[in-house]
Amino acid sequence: MALICSRSSFPKKYYPEELLTPLHPRKSLEKISHRGAHQTLPENSIPAFLRAIELGADAIELDVHATSDGVVIVHHDPVVNAPGVGKARIADLSAAEISRFPLAHDTAIPTLKAVLDAVGDQARVYVEIKATEIEPLVMRCIRESDASCAVHAFDHRVVKIVKRIFPAMRTGVLEVARHIDPVASLVAAGAEDLWQEASFIDEDLVVRAHSINARVIAWTADDPDQWETLSQLGVDGICTNRIAELATWMV
Repeated sequence: MALICSRSSFPKKYYPEELLTPLHPRKSLEKISHRGAHQTLPENSIPAFLRAIELGADAIELDVHATSDGVVIVHHDPVVNAPGVGKARIADLSAAEISRFPLAHDTAIPTLKAVLDAVGDQARVYVEIKATEIEPLVMRCIRESDASCAVHAFDHRVVKIVKRIFPAMRTGVLEVARHIDPVASLVAAGAEDLWQEASFIDEDLVVRAHSINARVIAWTADDPDQWETLSQLGVDGICTNRIAELATWMV
């Protein structure tokens, strides 16, 4: 049975009249490559990002930390590890020292600047800020680039700080749970994108997000049946580990 939502069904204290706007027109589903084409290439690497774009990605999603000398590095974990070198925290290393910790196939861990330069205007870059107190460094890097970028984080305080630094930057909040009010965090952080864990997305959530002109990005969805469901629900983007398959499925 389809869930019927109306404006009157939303708690007024969460949905003040000035926030409610008509649903925006449907746009094509955005295909987002999660850490690049990492089935065959090292994740969060420039080769993986460029390959994802070749395979049909509209956007790439990546993670960032910062070195001790203030260089923004693209890497998922706060720790790097290399055979014969050991483990070290990115925050404790200089940018030069990062070179001692290559990825698989001797691929260099890239800086955010290098990634943005490589991607250029070929795709949007979604930057997930993984560490606190590096927001100014990330924003400086983005503002000095010509690439189309947006920022998101699990720590919604980070998103709010980004908005304070650069109000025009598109931002998003990451969610792993289905909140009773799914857009409260969007409003609190001043964000435009709700990055919702895919299994918690339903019609009510999408309707509420669209009612405040926010977008819903599903992560991480890797199954065609799930893609079909999410598409029918009206999500705006799908972040996937299987970008080639998603691109083919959408043809």
